[in-house]
Amino acid sequence: MHSYDEPVYLISIVATILDIHPQTLRQYEREGLVTPSRTQGRMRLYSQRDIDRMKMILRLTRQLGVNLAGVDVVLKLKDSMDGMQKEIDQLRDELSKVNRNGSVQVSKAIVAKNSYDIIIFEE
Repeated sequence: MHSYDEPVYLISIVATILDIHPQTLRQYEREGLVTPSRTQGRMRLYSQRDIDRMKMILRLTRQLGVNLAGVDVVLKLKDSMDGMQKEIDQLRDELSKVNRNGSVQVSKAIVAKNSYDIIIFEE
């Protein structure tokens, strides 16, 4: 069995799995929505993660009517949220260690706060 991130599927196989034309996969790559690995012979290889990402792209475009520019925004937001979730999980782990040990490492003692402004324009 292959790992989730291991690139093993050729473009023809992925196109068959997703029931789309291989040119659609090439377009997704040109748009920067998916980045398959390449062999030394420059053949595209897709991982299961890539396939799941393309399933999301297809769901957004076919079922929700989102164009590719909108899909790009949605995927970037999702990637950002996933990164934040990982950071939250790491902080929770550190917090549980602090609660067990009763102290905080010096390098972890400073907390930085970012602020974001939301501007709403009214007509």
